[in-house]
Amino acid sequence: MNYFALFYDLIDDYVARRSVFREEHLRLAREAHERDELLLAGALSDPVDRALLVFRTVDRSVVEDFARNDPYVINGLVTRWEVRPWTVVVGNS
Repeated sequence: MNYFALFYDLIDDYVARRSVFREEHLRLAREAHERDELLLAGALSDPVDRALLVFRTVDRSVVEDFARNDPYVINGLVTRWEVRPWTVVVGNS
């Protein structure tokens, strides 16, 4: 299993506009978490301009599929996303 970090760049008024899509986004995140793919997820604060989702899965395509199907991405709340392999040195591996 490999770790991957999914980074989202968010629109300026993300907090104000996310409520319409939030339940569907959280449903996808919960389902990925229940499959033990998504370990941690949330927006960075001060300012809320990016989000970080940490996955542990065999293949990066799982992470890419998550992003492509995320209503935040589909509806323009995310201006850019990037998947990066993450080499974990300390902690669960």
